[in-house]
Amino acid sequence: MPETTTEVRADIEQTRERMSGAIAELERKVAVTQKVRDHPWAAVAVAFGAGVALSASRADVRAAQVTSQATRDTGSKLGGALDGVLAALIAGAAQAFHSRIDGMVEDVVTSIRGDSSARSITRTDGRPAPPIRAD
Repeated sequence: MPETTTEVRADIEQTRERMSGAIAELERKVAVTQKVRDHPWAAVAVAFGAGVALSASRADVRAAQVTSQATRDTGSKLGGALDGVLAALIAGAAQAFHSRIDGMVEDVVTSIRGDSSARSITRTDGRPAPPIRAD
């Protein structure tokens, strides 16, 4: 559909007029600041009424309960995960400590026996003895 430049310009001008009218109407509706300046007591009354309505709805209490429950659920999940990590860390450190102590005890026993070539303690039947634990 070939349109002439005159038709296109007329269409653009109509669109501009419609948009200008819509923008002006939106500005009038959104001019809350000006309305508050023009009618400050009415604005205070509306704000007070909205506050009373919100407090009567107990929405703040429900929101606090939901937030508290969500925090509790997340805290218990995170706490469980951190407990597992901490337990693994402590178990690893304890194992390393016991291993180190067992090595020291074995060195002391070896030095007391005077046998520096034999690192492990053996029983009289030739089987290796269980390590001596410090705990």
